[in-house]
Order: sequence, then structure tokens, then C-alpha cells
Amino acid sequence: MFCNQRRQVEFRVLCYCFRSYALLMYRILIVEDEIIVATEIEYVVADMGHDPVGIAADQKSALAKAQNTDIALVDLNLRDGPTGATIGKILAQTHGVTVVFMTANPTQLGDGVPGTVGVLPKPATERDLRDVLNFAVARHVAEEAKPPKKLKLFTFSGNAGLAS
Repeated sequence: MFCNQRRQVEFRVLCYCFRSYALLMYRILIVEDEIIVATEIEYVVADMGHDPVGIAADQKSALAKAQNTDIALVDLNLRDGPTGATIGKILAQTHGVTVVFMTANPTQLGDGVPGTVGVLPKPATERDLRDVLNFAVARHVAEEAKPPKKLKLFTFSGNAGLAS
């Protein structure tokens, strides 16, 4: 009897762990033209258990990866110019991607881009990046979450109840 109960408990734990892993792994696109910065972000994304779907340095390559993306971290000034805001808007509004901008020029976004979450100013620490990714995951699954201190949320109606 004890052995059978133990197997049932182990099976439940295994199922719970599998479900939790499946729910916590998201496909994250990194839109960044500085390869060293991009690979550092990619490392953190993978270390957190997510799937980095790729690095895109311009609009064409970013939009080519849109179908396989849940969350995108988007720089503003890329290989093909200041296309980041347009990329973020298309990813969010056309493909349902949760978009967070990461840029050294946050003022270029003005009051924000409709459909996107906010902006993390660069330079950012690894802790800042991890906090923002956790927040983006919560937003992607429509959970309430307290935004990280360094993340500037955009104040559109879709973001209204979640800012602190």
C-alpha cells in the first residue's frame, strides 16, 4: 500500500512540475543590433528557462520571427535605422506579442507606443532584465503584477489597472 501511495505522489509531483515548466517557458525575441548586448540578453533569457527564438537586428528579421514569439525585447535604433517603435507596434497589434522596449533613448518613445507595455532604460543590470522579463510574462498571461522600479509603463487604457 505504501509503495502504491508513494508512486501516486511521485506521479502528481512529476505532472505538476511538467505543467509548471510548460506554463513558465515563453518564446522571447531579442530585437537588438549590438551583438554583444543581444547575446547577453539571450543568455539571461535562456538562464531563466525561456526559449530565445532569435536575435533580430532589423525590422525585416524581427517581423520574420513574429509568428514564433510570445514576448519581445525591442531596442529603438537598429541596423536599418530608428525602426524599433514601428517593430514593437506591429508585433503587439498584429501578432499579439507582449513588447517591452529596451533603449538608451527612452524619450524617443514620448508617451509610448499603443499596445506595448513600457520601456526599460539602458544601461540595465541583469537583475533589472530579469525583473522586466518576469513582469512581461505576467502581462502576457494577463496576471496582476507589480512593475519593476526601472520599467516606465506606458499609460494607455490597456495598461491602466496595472501601473503602481
